[in-house]
Amino acid sequence: MTNSIEQRKSEHIQISLNEQVTGESISTGLATYRFMHNALPEIAFDEISMTTEFLNHNCRTPFLISSMTGGTEFAEKINRNLAIAAEAQGWIFALGSTRALLDNDSHRASFLMRKYAPSVPIIANLGAVQLNYGYGFDECQKIIEKTEADMLVLHLNSIQEVIQPNGDTNFSGLLQKIEQLCRKLTVPIGVKEVGWGIDGLIARKLKDVGIAFIDVAGAGGTSWSQVEKFRSTDPIKRAAAEAFTDWGIPTTEAIQLVRKDVGTLPIIASGGIDSGVDGAKTIALGADFVGIGRAILKAATESPEKVIEAMQIKEMELRMAMFGIGVKTIQELKETTRLKRIASLF
Repeated sequence: MTNSIEQRKSEHIQISLNEQVTGESISTGLATYRFMHNALPEIAFDEISMTTEFLNHNCRTPFLISSMTGGTEFAEKINRNLAIAAEAQGWIFALGSTRALLDNDSHRASFLMRKYAPSVPIIANLGAVQLNYGYGFDECQKIIEKTEADMLVLHLNSIQEVIQPNGDTNFSGLLQKIEQLCRKLTVPIGVKEVGWGIDGLIARKLKDVGIAFIDVAGAGGTSWSQVEKFRSTDPIKRAAAEAFTDWGIPTTEAIQLVRKDVGTLPIIASGGIDSGVDGAKTIALGADFVGIGRAILKAATESPEKVIEAMQIKEMELRMAMFGIGVKTIQELKETTRLKRIASLF
């Protein structure tokens, strides 16, 4: 099993870098929104602050490195570059699925990033479905201890697991097991999708059982049914995956649906967010943090400096958007009335 997990992680990286894995007929919805420019912002650009707070952690920016990888030699290089950059820029760093951390000794170091990012929040990650396949409190506690993570996120990936060779598809009874884990684990637990979005009803159920934050991971970015299509040798599943290129809740819709039902629970917006302007839009729509993944993956294969440069561009874009509408703080961005929907595609 360990070799198959390592091979899968390596293939995921290569496919995400080199293949067309975004939905062809669905978008995030971000292009349907525009900020109304403020020609007289009445603020100084240097006064703009991106500082914010996430679950009692003071953060220099509202950006988060979305969960991507781990469990291979190449992943160790990627995560090291991401961790060094996260520390330099003050981004939250979410690890890829840590199942391999316990299943495979050979590349355990790919998840042990605290020495490179001593001060920023680190989020460990595990597939929620693993709670039906032998994982529970003890395993999750070991993951937290080994990674020295500040919190855990459980990812939901039902469609991916169906297409994935030897996928784990028993999602029955998970809500109760998530509730039990929330009661026992020593750190906050969040839930994220992997690219098909979360709706308000599901978000409310998750909040009610003790989930501390939700990453909507909406449709419009990487489609993991498409990623797994490239890995699969099953002609039936490969063909079926094509029917899901437009599946999911667009990121913009997911943010608004979840915000309506969870009150002030922290929301991370991810799923096809490529720029700081997109990030500003998601915050104005109701998100607290902005998850960036595939948009910095190529830089992460090269060096920490390349990642830092990519991060600084996203930060500059966000600050310029804030300047362009005349807001000085992230709280003011959340409260702006200058984001307008110009068309409806869904």
